[in-house]
Amino acid sequence: MAAVETPRQSDADLKSIGEARALARRAREAQALLAELDQTRIDAIVQAMAEAVGPHAEALARLAVEETGFGVVADKTQKNQFASGRVYEFIRPMKTVGVVNRLEDRKVVEIAEPFGVVAAIVPSTNPTSTAIYKILIALKARCAIVISPHPSAVRCITRTAAIMAEAAARAGAPDGAISWMTTVTLEGTQALMQAREVAVILATGGMGLVRAAYSAGKPAYGVGPGNAPCYIESSADLAKAANDILTGKAFDSGVLCSSPNSVVVDRAVDQETRRQFQAQGGHFLSKEEADRLAALLVTPQRLPNPKFVGKTAVHIAREAGITVPAETRALIAELQGVGRDHPLSIEKLCPVLSYYVVADWREGCERCKDILRYGGMGHTMSIHSRNEAVILEFGLHKPAFRICVNTSTSHGSIGLTTGLDPAMTLGCGGFGGNITSDNISPKHLLNIKRLAYEVRPLPSAGARTAPALPRAPAQPVPDTIPADALARRIDSFLASRGIGGASPAPEAPRAPAAPQAVQTVQAPEPFVCEDDVRLAMREGRTILVNDRTIITPSARDTGEANKVFVWQGLRP
Repeated sequence: MAAVETPRQSDADLKSIGEARALARRAREAQALLAELDQTRIDAIVQAMAEAVGPHAEALARLAVEETGFGVVADKTQKNQFASGRVYEFIRPMKTVGVVNRLEDRKVVEIAEPFGVVAAIVPSTNPTSTAIYKILIALKARCAIVISPHPSAVRCITRTAAIMAEAAARAGAPDGAISWMTTVTLEGTQALMQAREVAVILATGGMGLVRAAYSAGKPAYGVGPGNAPCYIESSADLAKAANDILTGKAFDSGVLCSSPNSVVVDRAVDQETRRQFQAQGGHFLSKEEADRLAALLVTPQRLPNPKFVGKTAVHIAREAGITVPAETRALIAELQGVGRDHPLSIEKLCPVLSYYVVADWREGCERCKDILRYGGMGHTMSIHSRNEAVILEFGLHKPAFRICVNTSTSHGSIGLTTGLDPAMTLGCGGFGGNITSDNISPKHLLNIKRLAYEVRPLPSAGARTAPALPRAPAQPVPDTIPADALARRIDSFLASRGIGGASPAPEAPRAPAAPQAVQTVQAPEPFVCEDDVRLAMREGRTILVNDRTIITPSARDTGEANKVFVWQGLRP
């Protein structure tokens, strides 16, 4: 049998693998020094990087659009400013060095420990803003970082990292704390993720890359696809809802993973909702136009055609032979279902929306679930409503971890228009196969050590310990109650209930009670019925019992409720 040949690695692959391993080793050396810096020095480094890259926001955005062909310069500028400004302001006061918390009531002291070298995978759709964000959170957590850029965005990512690395070095960061690959292949990126010096992976990209990150044998924060549905309930402000959805969809030409992908609207407000979309730049397609667009926009593998990713609605319409107004912000295709038979129901990464009409919020709830299951589990959705009960129902039952209320999913999910943690990497939790549902921040790149002081001392040697639970006797204990006395008591009790033909035998008269509030019988009673308990209650005394005393169920209930019984020894 002839030997099976394995594909040879190209020179580019070998160079990329070698570079990845060298950068990982260099980062590990820097990590040892970075971990010893105090909070003041770390904060100075992070501040210097944010201040250095901020003024380059527009230039880097322009470079990203020119290199990748994706998106809009103005929108990418806003994302760069968000990363260097809003994200920085959020992480600036965080304690990430030494003691970060004291739980005085529990006597626990929490101490931050950096995770270690970060392998950061940066996508072509949001290259510069993601690089800024990942470098800031890594250095804030005292983690050295090695970046693997998307091959089609190497220049803009390299420029971004170089600006920040130079500023970090001036502020005292060790050499190698920030580095990046310049020869990038899939094999090189895999070598970086698998390098033994790498402690954790921050992966943003396609599902194949994210799966590779999770299979690299390291802790990894990966991001799943979006396919965010936007539900418009009948009580919504329809004009604002349409504007929020169109603004989010047109933002950077729809390349954010949390960008709106579908509109689900109640039938009661369908016609007015359509009018609002049309008035604000939405263009509804005919069935024939929608089918023609689907054939161009979606590949046979049910993936977005890269040719149309990040392109404007007008450009896409022109390529599909569809005439639209020049001010069109999004193309809208009405669909009847979700799945492979409805190609435009996938995540589209461009300004194209699918549109569904439902009877009410209950049907809308199920339709949104269908959309999320088809490529958006755990990610993001929005609800536009003024009915708090319906809003809460969506929060309780939707398989999405960011449910944006009356705002754009693109802007709300990253914390720009909401109170969520500002971030460019959004976890999808268990629904999306991710380790967390959080917006990723420096705290996800820290391990926490805990000093735990004793708060419940163990008994000292020779100290009396709590008695053990009683065990059943090895041999039967002889009954010490005289049989004739017990029989008389039982016959008397039954007779008082009208059971048995004989009158109860008279009992020996009791001695008069002493003139005191409470008397306690010194010997445990062998048998107690309800009459005994009520008599003791009237006389203001207790009844001594033990584990051999026979107590009728009604007597037990009444006696325990009124605290009549005094138990001798452990209670059974």
